[in-house]
Amino acid sequence: MRPTAKLARIAVLLRQVFGPRRPARRRDNPLDAVIQTLLSQNTSDVNSQRAYASLRERFPTWEDVHRVPLRSLISAIRCGGLANIKAVRIKALLEEIWAEQGHFDLSFLRDLSDEEVQAYLARFKGVGSKTITCVLLLGMGRPAFPVDTHVFRVSRRLGLVDGRLTPDQAQAFLESRIPPDDRYALHLHLVQHGRQVCTARRPLCASCALARLCDYVRR
Repeated sequence: MRPTAKLARIAVLLRQVFGPRRPARRRDNPLDAVIQTLLSQNTSDVNSQRAYASLRERFPTWEDVHRVPLRSLISAIRCGGLANIKAVRIKALLEEIWAEQGHFDLSFLRDLSDEEVQAYLARFKGVGSKTITCVLLLGMGRPAFPVDTHVFRVSRRLGLVDGRLTPDQAQAFLESRIPPDDRYALHLHLVQHGRQVCTARRPLCASCALARLCDYVRR
């Protein structure tokens, strides 16, 4: 089965299992999604969500985060892992934005093309292509297709991407073969499938709705 047809079939099966997903119209500050994604790097979903919740509880505004000592920021996000590195990156990011525009509202990004958003965000240390793609999809409602740890693992096991591809290469390959209107739901469904069924250790192949399409099961 060709990748495009296989992806379409997978999208249908996952929608049957997990239900429809439709992107909400986002009106919040895209900076929220940038920081959330920075905190999600190299840690579990649970830990990153806990760190972001702790950060916003202790420092409700980005102005607050910008003003507090580095040690206070590290303390607030310690539960997410790699707090020392992430705190330095968040501080540097906020300092650059403040120096450039004197506020932290990145809503102007909504008026830019995807390429212009990518060029703007890529200037900041620690903000790579995966982070930018997550911001485009989850923070701005654009039809991007992030390939995180779960999506990458599931896609390789299903045989959707060559095992030699990097996550960035897999993202470009998959995005080009998924209709824009399907990217939001398929991304979330693959993430959920990776968390609940196609886990890193001991995947639940016997109860997997995608087993008949899966190269990993056939092996």
